[in-house]
Amino acid sequence: MLDKAANAGRAPSRDHVDDCYDTAPVAIRALMKVERLPVRIWEPCCGAGNIVMELRHAGHQVIATDLNARGCPDSSIRNFLKPAPHHRCDAIVTNPPYILAQEFIETGLQRAPLVIALLRLAFLESVKRSHLLDTGKLARVHVFANRLPMQHRAGWTGKKASSAIAFAWFVFMRDYNGPIILDRIRWEP
Repeated sequence: MLDKAANAGRAPSRDHVDDCYDTAPVAIRALMKVERLPVRIWEPCCGAGNIVMELRHAGHQVIATDLNARGCPDSSIRNFLKPAPHHRCDAIVTNPPYILAQEFIETGLQRAPLVIALLRLAFLESVKRSHLLDTGKLARVHVFANRLPMQHRAGWTGKKASSAIAFAWFVFMRDYNGPIILDRIRWEP
């Protein structure tokens, strides 16, 4: 049973299906300082477009899709996890719904040679994800030394809080077979 105090102010998951927690632009800027990203990128959880706009501003060609129309410029509605003809791209860079992160990474590796996902650092802890984490496909984990600004749910009107959750960029490579490189990165305002 979960502690009620730990969930104070948190809506039950049935009240926010298909959640949208837009990524702070500083997170993608920090990633671009440590990863050389290819030109053609797909962002399948584009939300309002924070990741998309930062990548496009840096000169990348970004395909932007989401399960719902959330305001991202030049985007389309698509369920990334459903079988369908997929976009030609060299990488997938996304902040997927945490509950579906494993599925997004597995599907992503079928569609692109490089998948980079912004996830809670706790993603590393699961035994259930061992087949994904321990097979050598996880090449790098860029852990934020300073906590990212809080990612509030789209439409949130409550008190704005600072983040108490550790996040990292997880870099998966389809053809990689080696040790996981762990490093610390920082974002700047």
